Amino acid sequence: MKGTSGFRCFVALFSLIVCATLMAPVVACAAPAAKVAAPVVAPAAKAAAPAVAKESAPAAKSSAALVAEDCAKCHPVPPADIESAGGKHKSDVSCLDCHASHRPATQNNIPKCSNCHEGKPHFQLKNCMECHKNPHKPLNIVLGPKVTEPCLSCHADQIKQLRENKSKHSALFCSNCHDVHRKIPQCVKCHKPHSAEMTQADCKKCHKAHKPTVVTYAQDVPNKDCGACHKPAMNLLAGTSTRHKAVLCVKCHKDKHKMVPDCTQCHTKLHPAAILKKFPKCSMCHSIAHDLNNWPAVKDGGTPAAKPAKEHKKK
Repeated sequence: MKGTSGFRCFVALFSLIVCATLMAPVVACAAPAAKVAAPVVAPAAKAAAPAVAKESAPAAKSSAALVAEDCAKCHPVPPADIESAGGKHKSDVSCLDCHASHRPATQNNIPKCSNCHEGKPHFQLKNCMECHKNPHKPLNIVLGPKVTEPCLSCHADQIKQLRENKSKHSALFCSNCHDVHRKIPQCVKCHKPHSAEMTQADCKKCHKAHKPTVVTYAQDVPNKDCGACHKPAMNLLAGTSTRHKAVLCVKCHKDKHKMVPDCTQCHTKLHPAAILKKFPKCSMCHSIAHDLNNWPAVKDGGTPAAKPAKEHKKK
């Protein structure tokens, strides 16, 4: 029995030695294969990783930066106001030109008007929002009931006319007439026309709003317009049989309102010197220009007298 057991142990040990000898080349061959396979997989993984990072980086950057189109997503009213009445705030700048950042990145992203508007007297005025209520509609200007001084920074010619030509208009505030910027009111809202036939368009033929008492007119103003104020003269002229009837009032009274022209401006062919010496004034023989040669009846052999020329109605 002992001899049999020893023999079995010897066989088992011999089998292990043979198996180890036979498996060694296989293991040796498998090891290089693993080494070759590893570089193939590892570089691919390393190459893929930068590609993912490179693609995701721009997406993160674009989501953080605002563009003008983004503003309307949360603030729909200001862009709509700019679109309808933005003026140069629409054509020359974008949202981000004025609002350079956004909260909480900055504590206050409301700009000052003087950041852009400078170099003119008007831009030195305080409290822009008093007249420019909505910066997104900068030219929709609404004025208060007693505003003059802010207007003068732009409208210097108008205030000069008012101050140099005193009238009731000189005592008014600019906003009494111009309660909305650039509004030109109708004269007939406050003033009664000189005649029932006159309309707003007729007022500007003779009057300028900022110096209304300085009456000027064109050379084609019809006589009926003058007659609305100068009725006695108009009635006499309409009833005369002389050539003066066909002459426009502005033909003679052309230099200045209420000026009385000299007859010799038109009538250059004068009477003989002896007659002019005895009658130095034309009216001594021809009466008044609006009613030439129409003398009242002579009584008791007396000398006829010229009619009094009370033709200008005082206002």
